[in-house]
Amino acid sequence: MPLFPMKEKNTKFEIISASAEDSRELARSIGENLKEGDVLALSGELGSGKTCFTGGLALGLGVDEKYRITSPTFTLINEYPARYKLYHFDVYRLNDYSEFEDLGYEEYFGGGGVVVIEWAEKIARILPDDAIFINFEYLDENKRRITIEGPEMRLREIKIDTKMEVV
Repeated sequence: MPLFPMKEKNTKFEIISASAEDSRELARSIGENLKEGDVLALSGELGSGKTCFTGGLALGLGVDEKYRITSPTFTLINEYPARYKLYHFDVYRLNDYSEFEDLGYEEYFGGGGVVVIEWAEKIARILPDDAIFINFEYLDENKRRITIEGPEMRLREIKIDTKMEVV
C-alpha cells in the first residue's frame, strides 16, 4: 500500500544514495527540471535527509548559494527567490492537516512557485493528486534509500538522472 493516497497513474522507483552529497546532487538534478506548481512531499525519520535534499532542490531551482537552506520547524515556511519561488514547509509541529488548512495553503499550491513539504505524511489528505512523493529511509549512517513516487508522465518530464544505484 502506498504511503500516500494517489489517483492518477503513478510510477515509483528507489535509489540508493551512498552519502548526503549524493542525495544533494540527485536533488539538484531534479530541481533543475521542476516547474511552477510542482509540489514535492517529503517523508522520513528525523535526520534522514529531507532538509539536505531540499538544499539540493534549491540549488537546481537557482536559489543563490548565499541562502542557507534550513528546516522551518518553528516558522513553518521559508521562502527563497529562484527561477520559481521555492516555498519550503516543515509541518512536523502540526497535529493534523486542519492546522495546515488554517495557513491558507491553497495560495501556495496554486501559486507561482515550487512547494516542498517536510513531514508531508501529516497532511497527506490535502495534498494535490499530482504531488511527487519522496521518502527517505536509513540504511546505515550515510546510506539512504530514496523512494520517489508520482505521476508517471511528470516523473518522465523531470528526467531524473542519477549515477546512483536504482533498485
